[in-house]
Amino acid sequence: MRSSLPVPTVLAAPDKWRGSATANEVAAAVGRAAERHGWHVDLAPVSDGGEGFVKVLGGANRSNRVTGPLGRQVEADWLLRGDEAFIEMAAASGLLLAGGAAGNDALAATSRGTGELISAALDCGARRIVVGLGGSASTDGGMGCFEVLRYESRLSGVQIVAACDVMVPLAGALGFAAQKGASATQRFLMMGRLERIAGIYEEECSVDVRQLPGAGAAGGLGAALAALGATLVPGIQLVADAIGLEDRLARADLVVTGEGLLDAQSFAGKAVGWILARAVRSDVPALVIVGDREPELLVQSLAGGSTQVVSLVERFGSDESLSNTLGCIEAVIDERLRR
Repeated sequence: MRSSLPVPTVLAAPDKWRGSATANEVAAAVGRAAERHGWHVDLAPVSDGGEGFVKVLGGANRSNRVTGPLGRQVEADWLLRGDEAFIEMAAASGLLLAGGAAGNDALAATSRGTGELISAALDCGARRIVVGLGGSASTDGGMGCFEVLRYESRLSGVQIVAACDVMVPLAGALGFAAQKGASATQRFLMMGRLERIAGIYEEECSVDVRQLPGAGAAGGLGAALAALGATLVPGIQLVADAIGLEDRLARADLVVTGEGLLDAQSFAGKAVGWILARAVRSDVPALVIVGDREPELLVQSLAGGSTQVVSLVERFGSDESLSNTLGCIEAVIDERLRR
């Protein structure tokens, strides 16, 4: 006799694991394991504006050669849907394109290529341009992008939305400079440069970006886009609205999320913290799988006993978690659903 019990649903809503796996790859791994245990799977990979932003919104269908973060030409993919364009600044000006922190020139890195992608979207007739901010190599206050677009008359009447991975003020961009390879001396120089750039935006565009939430996202690119008339919003909220994530989460029996590193920033407007807050609100148990993490207290203080956090480094060791990330994720799901 066929069972009449309802089939439980797992919502797989991870962010990317920078350098290890995309959000889509992680979600698929969760799905494969859950299906082995007879669960219904709802795949909902997410992004907070950084790497993978365009992919989770449908995938790229356009590509342009633009100036990379260190001046070399790069091929940057983006999405055009009707008169709406979706651009991922990491695809043009990202830290991975510079070879990570070790290969980056943090002081010289530029956001110019992102401005060139926006110009390409205008060439295609875009009337709404959504730019995902995150994963940048630069801390140039967005001046590279601004220099491309400052006299661009076609921006008149075009809606620009900046989907920010962090909603920090302009000076907050310096908090991420060390991750881009900047020395203490370089960070001091960047501080003065950001203040001068803020003055330029105020003088030319009559916009004071200094304390604007999101202005410091992507090395200050948020400030440049705000000066050009953009609206700055949390990237995860924009993605969640686009894919109906809150409704899908409320219907789930378990939500699985995660990222490469769980730290304080995970709860400062990024995807994992956003998802956990909604899981608590909807009384849905959550499993957070991460590459590595800071103390578990960060999650317990937010989600209490309904949330389990699993660090692959703690469970499997550094070598296995890096070389077989997706296999480790499947093993964690197998263990959880066997209970």
